[in-house]
Amino acid sequence: MTDQSNIPVIDENPHRYSAALAYSLEPQWQAWWEAQGTYQVPNPGDPAFDSTRPKFFCLDMFPYPSGAGLHVGHPEGYTATDIISRMKRMQGFNVLHPMGWDAFGLPAEQHAINTGEHPAAFTRKTIDTFRRQLQRFGFSYDWSRELATIDEGYYKWTQWIFLQIYNAWFDPDRQSARPISQLVGEFESGIREVRLNPQAAEYAGAGDLPGGTRIGDWSTLDPDTRRMVIDSYRLAYVGKQTVNWCPKLGTALANEEVIDGRSERGGHPVFRKPMRQWMFRITAYADRLIDGLRDLDWPNSTKTQQTEWIGRSEGAEIDFPILGVDEHPTGESLRVFTTRPDTIFGATYMVVAPEHPLVDQALEDAGPETPVDELRSYTQAARNRTDVERQEAKEKTGVFTGIYACNPATGKPIPIWTSDYVLMGYGTGAIMAVPAQDQRDWDFATKFNLPIVRTIAPPDDFDGEAYTGDGPAINSGFLDGMSVDEAKARMIIWLEDKSLGMSRITYRLRDWLFSRQRYWGEPFPIVWDAKGNHHAVSESQLPVVLPDMADYEPIESDDPQPLLGKATDWLAVTAGEVGVEDLNADTPLTRETNTMPGWAGSCWYYLRYCDPQNNSEFISVEAEQYWMDEKGVDLYIGGNEHAVLHLLYARFWHKVLFDLGHVSTDEPVQRLFHQGMIVSQAFQRDNGSLVAIDLVDNTGTDDQPVYIERDSGETVKQITAKMSKSLKNVVNPDDVIAEYGADTFRLYEMYMGPLEASKPWNTRDIVGLYRFMQRVWRLLIDEQTGAVRSAETEDLDTEKRLHRTIAKVGSDIERLGFNTAIAAMIEFVNASKALTLDQADRFVRLLAPFTPHVAEELWHRLGQQKAHGSVAVQPWPTFDEAMLVDDEIEVPVQILGKLRSKIVVPADADETAMRETALADPRIAELIAGKTVRKVVVVPGRLVNIVAN
Repeated sequence: MTDQSNIPVIDENPHRYSAALAYSLEPQWQAWWEAQGTYQVPNPGDPAFDSTRPKFFCLDMFPYPSGAGLHVGHPEGYTATDIISRMKRMQGFNVLHPMGWDAFGLPAEQHAINTGEHPAAFTRKTIDTFRRQLQRFGFSYDWSRELATIDEGYYKWTQWIFLQIYNAWFDPDRQSARPISQLVGEFESGIREVRLNPQAAEYAGAGDLPGGTRIGDWSTLDPDTRRMVIDSYRLAYVGKQTVNWCPKLGTALANEEVIDGRSERGGHPVFRKPMRQWMFRITAYADRLIDGLRDLDWPNSTKTQQTEWIGRSEGAEIDFPILGVDEHPTGESLRVFTTRPDTIFGATYMVVAPEHPLVDQALEDAGPETPVDELRSYTQAARNRTDVERQEAKEKTGVFTGIYACNPATGKPIPIWTSDYVLMGYGTGAIMAVPAQDQRDWDFATKFNLPIVRTIAPPDDFDGEAYTGDGPAINSGFLDGMSVDEAKARMIIWLEDKSLGMSRITYRLRDWLFSRQRYWGEPFPIVWDAKGNHHAVSESQLPVVLPDMADYEPIESDDPQPLLGKATDWLAVTAGEVGVEDLNADTPLTRETNTMPGWAGSCWYYLRYCDPQNNSEFISVEAEQYWMDEKGVDLYIGGNEHAVLHLLYARFWHKVLFDLGHVSTDEPVQRLFHQGMIVSQAFQRDNGSLVAIDLVDNTGTDDQPVYIERDSGETVKQITAKMSKSLKNVVNPDDVIAEYGADTFRLYEMYMGPLEASKPWNTRDIVGLYRFMQRVWRLLIDEQTGAVRSAETEDLDTEKRLHRTIAKVGSDIERLGFNTAIAAMIEFVNASKALTLDQADRFVRLLAPFTPHVAEELWHRLGQQKAHGSVAVQPWPTFDEAMLVDDEIEVPVQILGKLRSKIVVPADADETAMRETALADPRIAELIAGKTVRKVVVVPGRLVNIVAN
């Protein structure tokens, strides 16, 4: 028997496209693009800048660089922006397509606590990992514009923007921000009456009277009073806010970071505690934030979410007099906001939030009906639940406070309860309960046996509980018979005449809490004097740089102590050192110990991309006017998890900068698109909880699997779920690229389905796109010799298909329909046997945005590079409209409604020609032989149906 082991294996296709070839070509071309500066775009004023070109600013939501690196879900949006950016570049646009890093965050600080490694060092390493992974995809980012929010040269300007907001106020007459200096000038001149800001959330009662409370002439006021008035108008101000304080972690937590009264990270007890916090008066912009959505090309769902988050409500504030034990008014009142003042005759009880001061008053000065122990226990538990948990709770709970109020419309005493379904953050933290007109109030009233009085007559066929529709007022005195709108207007007039209330517009939106008790964040450019007054650091002293610290362990305390409080040498400064000019230079001051939240840097990064190397201003006038023009960012792609907060906060910052003359557009982003989530496999128990994939065995077959959780032996079902480390279902893109190449990866992610849809990742499906890449290669390259394959003469059908493919792909890219664009190219390649060199040239340019590495290699092999440079900067292929119209069409022919044949006729064939061609078709003639043709129905260009029997 012959020994075959030493016979060399001959590769019959040594030049076939393979993963190994892709893995060799792709880094080569990435290095070449970088050396050539292919994707760098100059700014106005730079020598190579071409002002005649239109601009296209394409923005990704920049990532937080975690230690785990990318998973396959991250590149989806980045691939989409890369494809459209590449096409726009080829269409002659100056394309701004940058990348950077949202780099401040709690994970890096926690890593520092655990290891002692400085957060900056850890974060830089994670950035290096993310950058390497993104570059491996061949994305056409202009890396010369790369930025990170932790760069001192970046957060210098974040601090500068904070000072612009700090030194501004919102003029309700102009509906615009203006410098504080202009407000002071109007107070000094007497143009504006000196009042506390009626909308100042930090001064309860400032808006009790229309226009606010008059203070006096400016010249007669002492410095402290003047400061109080000015601070009540600042867009950045200090207020007390109840936060979720975790003593063990030494920081305040967002609502979503608290589960059942404990921290999500570590499971430590969390308490609701009032703290001094920096706030932004974003509520002043509520109407503009709603109105500005109207003309934006944004998903309707996102517009709706933002509108509902802002929550504009029109109604009335009403004072309900508090009654003493003798049932006489005490002189105090409980204020409520209601959108339905017309229903006040049906208010049979009141409810206050557990955090409301009236609850504390009831506990401190308990009356004979106050259940002190029950009330204290209930309010303590309720205050430690998040707003989300309280709103989602289905069971109504509450405790009577022992206090009564007088219904000003009926004159009757009504009890005041406390319940966690009322939130302190909405309205006044108190409601008048009208159970007949509100289902939540109905549920509460029926549970606690409280009276129900209908004030709107429901239709005769209504058989529900609370009725919320329109109808004539009943049981409502002088309102009886009026419609809801009529009764609302009449009741507000009555309340104002009696000085019992006034019309009011309120918002669900609260002022933006902007402080964090953490180290790893932007320091505030603020210092404090011995009297507790805050002062701005001079712009010339920016940036305020974080101090180096040896100990990142939070200060465990029930009394919040920010971590920067440990940096004693850094904290102590003088007025001269920080440029506070209204104090003596040697006045001792203390730096602000809170830091800004992670939102700060992500509110404006798109602007810095326009001019990232500018050390003298946050963006030059020329760069801002060119890149932002009248539309702002042309396309912004990111996840819908940022539909509200990030996008709302960025819009607020941008509007303030616009009002102050620093930018030329009122809105930052013209077109917004949310990519769907790429999900992976997971397993679910019967109770709905999830199981990591490495804890499950398949005891069945591939065709009929039976999944068993290894530890419990219970059967679980396979589902799709978000990729997460805990579920062990994260797919590393490095592994996929190693197996198939980056071009194939890019194609697969875009071909999985519509960009906006959620899609399950299945590595087995990627093979189909890999084979398509091989067919593309084989169409143009001889697999045995490596030589370019081409046809000598042009095939008309192929030329028509190419024109149609060019038209289809270009149109699909514009609408972000990448899956259908790829399908069109697949169809073209499958139908093509050979291309001329000219056809190959156009097809490679069409392919380049999707698979840039293969396209560059083919472009060079076609010999085009020497004359024209990179394929990435070639003109986008054009198409002839005439080539999109068929000369001939294929038409189905039916007999008695059943398809029997197809005929080819001229595209403009009339009914007679189609009838004759159909009857002459050999197959049709055979089937109707010996039968009588009763009727022939012709739909021109569409169908022929023969009735024969």
